[in-house]
Amino acid sequence: MAREFKRSARVASQMQKELAIILQQGIKDPRIGFITVNEVELSKDLATAKVYITALGADTEGQKNNISWLNDAAPYIRSEMGKRMRLRNVPYIKFYYDNSFEKGMRVSELLAEPKPVQDTSEGED
Repeated sequence: MAREFKRSARVASQMQKELAIILQQGIKDPRIGFITVNEVELSKDLATAKVYITALGADTEGQKNNISWLNDAAPYIRSEMGKRMRLRNVPYIKFYYDNSFEKGMRVSELLAEPKPVQDTSEGED
């Protein structure tokens, strides 16, 4: 009987939950704003993790700064993950900014704009 989810997907889901708690309660750096962990992608061997985040109210410069600060704090975050999760080897963590929310909002705005109605009765006499 095949498993419904791969181990990497289960570990990624648990990592996402733990990272959210660590970023909310464990990081006391005032430069880092309100961070949301959108997705965690783990490699098949569970050695590396790509963490996609968004920051509430951050402009482009703030996004770059948040990613830089989080990547600088990645060893501390990784050690906290090791304390919280029962894994033989804790994955190396790399943070990336997830701009899918902004893209989705832009598409939503474009779809909500009224389209000009074309008059097709001009050549029908």
